[in-house]
Amino acid sequence: MFERLKKKWNLNSNFQVLIILFVFSITGSAALYVRKGVFDLVGITEATSLWIKVPLYIVTVVPAYQVLFLLIASVFGQFRFAWEFEKKTFSRFIPKKK
Repeated sequence: MFERLKKKWNLNSNFQVLIILFVFSITGSAALYVRKGVFDLVGITEATSLWIKVPLYIVTVVPAYQVLFLLIASVFGQFRFAWEFEKKTFSRFIPKKK
């Protein structure tokens, strides 16, 4: 598994793979804390309709995750990987000019 990820992500070592996997896991957890804070601030409860919760979830968690990913990756010395990963991810959503 590590060799496959090293090749796919163009990494140098198994340790770097471990760091990046750790960054992904910390970022996911941190993004959920942001969501909880925003939902509490806005007053979203269990009784709130999914028609309100889902769009608010997307609007808060997606940008928060992207920013947190860059910040946390920077702390662990993996900013370059995170920046390239995000550029590649977002390029899939932007149509290419012909």
